[in-house]
Amino acid sequence: MKRLVLTLALLASGFLPRLALAEAADPTPRIVVMSAFPPELVQLRAAVQDPKEKRVAGVVFVTGTLERKPVALVLSGVSMVNAAMTTQMAIDHFKVRAIVFSGIAGGIDPGLDVGDVVAPDAWAEYLDGDFLRSRDGKFNAPRGPLPAYGMLSPRPVTVVGPDGAPRTQEWFSADPALLAIARTLPPAALKRCADDAHCLPKAPRLVVGGHGISGPVFMDNADYRTYAFGAFNAQVLDMETAAVAHVALANGAPFIGFRSLSDLAGGGAEDQVQVFMRLASDNSATVVRGFIRALP
Repeated sequence: MKRLVLTLALLASGFLPRLALAEAADPTPRIVVMSAFPPELVQLRAAVQDPKEKRVAGVVFVTGTLERKPVALVLSGVSMVNAAMTTQMAIDHFKVRAIVFSGIAGGIDPGLDVGDVVAPDAWAEYLDGDFLRSRDGKFNAPRGPLPAYGMLSPRPVTVVGPDGAPRTQEWFSADPALLAIARTLPPAALKRCADDAHCLPKAPRLVVGGHGISGPVFMDNADYRTYAFGAFNAQVLDMETAAVAHVALANGAPFIGFRSLSDLAGGGAEDQVQVFMRLASDNSATVVRGFIRALP
């Protein structure tokens, strides 16, 4: 009793955050399905059965079942910081069986097309690094293992894992067991036309493997696209997934990300993302529903 009184007093005085008295964690093992912003979650949210809302510090989680599996759906918000924050919220307030990200991305691999869905093996934070000093009109040598892009020199980040040991990490891997399931998925009926006037030249496909990179920038530059493909050997680029993978690794939570190409990150028409955003969102959601259905 004394401890409760003390806690309430500290809370009232501002010494403890309000989350100290947060609602007890949901005991049901759930697949946490994340998207960055509303269009990406439309199809998945509509398919949830017996939906219930749970609010955590203003963030709305929708619990229920999807493809007969208990899930918690949430919008992370756009950007690395929002994605990291929401991932930690999910882990703190739910019994997480796996974290699955579904959304759109820019394609940087010339072998991929708008509408394709990619589930990379690993993700990197491509804007973590140094701005290099310039001497006599030339930038200093890169400080990391990758080539620089002008003054921008990417380098690995340091992360503390569940064992408490800090480690230098360039790539954050998706869970091998989840990737193995993704590789067994049968071909899905992915959308080819955004509307009567905008159809893709060929049917989209699912590609499992390769690399994804994330950073807090909407990338729409053909030159940087070429650099990123060469430096990182990456297929897709977005603004959230590597942050989710980073937090998942730190907490020991299984993770996989599915991203469908809404544009070519500066390598295609200027209005690609507006035209194909919904098509790409739905294609990613279609694959994610098949993936959740395939989970044991």
